[in-house]
Amino acid sequence: MLDINLFRTEKGGDPELIPRGNLDTLKMEFNKIVGEIKQIKIAKGDATELMEKSKAMKAGIKEAEENEKSVAEALDAALLPIGNIVHDTVPISDDEANNAVVREFGELRKPRDLEGGKKEKLWNHVDLVQLLDIAVLEKGTEVAGSRGYYLKNEGVLLNQALINFAMQFGVTRGYSPMHTPFFMQKSIMAQCAQLSQFDEELYKVTGEGEEKYLIATAEQTLCALHRGEWFERNQLPIKYVGYSTCFRKEAGSHGRDTLGIFRVHQFEKVEQFCITGPTDDESWKLLDELITNAEDFYKALEIPFHVVNIVSGELNNAAAKKYDLEAWFPASATFRELVSCSNCTDYQSRNLEIRLRSNQGAAAAEPAKKEYVHMLNSTLTATERTLCCVLENYQCEDGVRIPKALQPFMMGIEFIPFRKEYNAKGRLVDIEGAPKGVALGAQSNGAAAVSMSTA
Repeated sequence: MLDINLFRTEKGGDPELIPRGNLDTLKMEFNKIVGEIKQIKIAKGDATELMEKSKAMKAGIKEAEENEKSVAEALDAALLPIGNIVHDTVPISDDEANNAVVREFGELRKPRDLEGGKKEKLWNHVDLVQLLDIAVLEKGTEVAGSRGYYLKNEGVLLNQALINFAMQFGVTRGYSPMHTPFFMQKSIMAQCAQLSQFDEELYKVTGEGEEKYLIATAEQTLCALHRGEWFERNQLPIKYVGYSTCFRKEAGSHGRDTLGIFRVHQFEKVEQFCITGPTDDESWKLLDELITNAEDFYKALEIPFHVVNIVSGELNNAAAKKYDLEAWFPASATFRELVSCSNCTDYQSRNLEIRLRSNQGAAAAEPAKKEYVHMLNSTLTATERTLCCVLENYQCEDGVRIPKALQPFMMGIEFIPFRKEYNAKGRLVDIEGAPKGVALGAQSNGAAAVSMSTA
């Protein structure tokens, strides 16, 4: 949430000082009367009148404290829907068509010209997972409902390879690896997620005790990890690379990329998450580091992409600025989002009371001066989405090649052959002689995938 003082500049002061002052005065008077009662009792006098007065004052203090708590809760509820202050480099617009492209990488793969004036056939990721027999979609939907799926054969290995490569990538850049819980208590989730997410995104888990919600991203659990804590300056920055399974209703995405395994309700994700100080542009330098990490990850996979600066009207409440990395999907000749990278400044830390002692080195008797840390997050990979992109970019005539960066995590597999094909009636049928299980040592006999040279 935002700092309440941002809304008080016209007041000339802090109006909360008055009711808080009244409560403090009441407590001081109560303590004074309690002291007087003790003195009267020591002197064997009659303190009945003062005891009745203290009893009434105690009830009044309790009522005042409850009122203060309810007012504070109402104030917080009023502040929560108000979004963060956007950075001055964010394009001001409500139209995502005005997102500003800031960098590009790679040669965009397009269908090659073939003999006889024909064009190369490029399969989309929905077809590819079925032709390769690495996902089971129809039965997945039957068992798990809409957008349910099974990964199978090399699909499992490729998904795990992306997870392992991403975790290794983050650790080698100085990020601490984390495996987070899959669900959170409702009261804590409410401090990390927007109210709209409870209806459109989050699944509720019922059981004993407080309601719990399945996480939509490891950002939520990592955000809550240091809830209520104080940091010294020499403890920052803190950098995590977190892995988790994620769950999303995707209630607002009907009709958008809902086929195959690109936009599903259950998926794996590796997330970068950082905490830093609020001064000297520390968090803005770290935002540049996070998006650079993401870019280098997809450069290593040799996947073409561009990075866009998201317009103000498309930012979520917490983000002061957000970059998206959108990768090229050649079968549909379009860019799709694979990475979201945001600086939330102190918006989340205020709600979670994650603070920095800014008078480090001052006299021990001096109370700590409170500042709120800045918090940032960035996808490294949502693996099922990235898997779809890899398939489209690395397809060849008889299957899909494995990116070199992933081969060390693939049991020596460099190529996945097609196992199925469409017959004359458009139905999937087995290719005679194709391997049934994982194709260890398979080689391509077809044309190589297009080289992804840098732009």
